[in-house]
Amino acid sequence: MFVQILLVLFCLLLGEGIVYTTGIKVPPSILGMLFLFLFLKVGIYKESWIKEIAELLLKYLPLFFVPAGVGIMAYLGKIAQNWFGILTASLISFLLVLVVTGWTHQVLRNLGKRKTRHGN
Repeated sequence: MFVQILLVLFCLLLGEGIVYTTGIKVPPSILGMLFLFLFLKVGIYKESWIKEIAELLLKYLPLFFVPAGVGIMAYLGKIAQNWFGILTASLISFLLVLVVTGWTHQVLRNLGKRKTRHGN
């Protein structure tokens, strides 16, 4: 399991390194997950190499939300003061994600249908 942790941490390290050297405003953990996905998709990593650690992390995933919940409780007063802006931003971003996801799904589905019609 130690090797599996190292493989996942290597992806996180790559994300941290890119953010540090380029200064882009993307969370390093997101870049690390993208690297992990890319490595799995391309075949650099095999699923079996990280299966155990992935299952362990998924098992304890709810615990990772505890700090966020505590943060919400700590800033409940500020949230109450700005509830309208928070609610508005949440609804707009929700609708935007919903529309873009639906549109992307339709485009990809239509591309798949075209490929099968043309025999590719």
